[in-house]
Amino acid sequence: MASKAIKRKPYTADIDRSEKQMETIIPDSVREPLLGNRTHESKSERHEPNMQPNLWDGKGQERLGWMHIISTFIAQSVRKIGNALSQFGPLLAKFFSRSCASHGSHDEQAVLLDLSPLQEERLRFLRQRLNVPFDSSSVKHQDALKELWRLAYPSRQLPPLKSDLWKEMGWQNSDPATDFRAGGFMSLENLIYFARNYPDSFHSLLHKADGKRSEWEYPFAVAGVNISYMLVQMLDLQSGKMGTKVSSQFVQLLREDEMAFDNLFCMAFQMLDAQWLTRQASYMEFNEVLKSMRIQLEQELTIGSISCVQEMPSFRLLKR
Repeated sequence: MASKAIKRKPYTADIDRSEKQMETIIPDSVREPLLGNRTHESKSERHEPNMQPNLWDGKGQERLGWMHIISTFIAQSVRKIGNALSQFGPLLAKFFSRSCASHGSHDEQAVLLDLSPLQEERLRFLRQRLNVPFDSSSVKHQDALKELWRLAYPSRQLPPLKSDLWKEMGWQNSDPATDFRAGGFMSLENLIYFARNYPDSFHSLLHKADGKRSEWEYPFAVAGVNISYMLVQMLDLQSGKMGTKVSSQFVQLLREDEMAFDNLFCMAFQMLDAQWLTRQASYMEFNEVLKSMRIQLEQELTIGSISCVQEMPSFRLLKR
């Protein structure tokens, strides 16, 4: 076990001897570091009085006094700065975020800070809509599905909610409720809005009336649900970040058009069918056509200062 150094009071004889040695040699302790190897020294040399300057003389006390003053000043300054940051930190953060937003191309905060109360209200309502799943037990949702049938086939009798006749509209099986998982209730609302506001385009796409069609066509109703889901993803509506160029431009459309999302849905559906015909696509190519349509839609949203969906180039494809 390492020995522990114990300081003892020097004898008078030792002091006399050390004073004589000072006249002729410099102690080894001055030439070696504090943690140096000193095993070669004798015990008497290790216990020689310390010849370094006394820190408690007049000058040392003065230095310690100044050090105390400086350290006290630093500690007080740190506390004051900490208090100031705790009070003004949120304001500074808001200032820098505003500055960054003004210099960024399409930063999320730039969009949020520029929103009017009307836009915020409309965006909040849109997010509420997309969070509503389709509920087959809800009378409201059942009535909406029946309304879609009446708009699609005004001269035909309404079938039961579970019937193979729903497949004619483009649902995958006899129960349409099973196809709403991705788009929720809002995708049904989008289809109803399409039928009410652009009936010519709606019926043309439903009955595949335009162009040379494939023997294996895309199912109309399920395609609509997929378009609704694609738009939600493209516009970052579920994440709430609204940090992309496309999503920031869409938010600006809400200033002039409360139903901007629904109008965008109708135009996107018409764009999908136009690309479908151009490619002479078939059922297995649906996802590729959907991706291609999304790219075109993103380009049209960001080509310039557009205040409403009606100003987008592909809107002219829609027929009322």
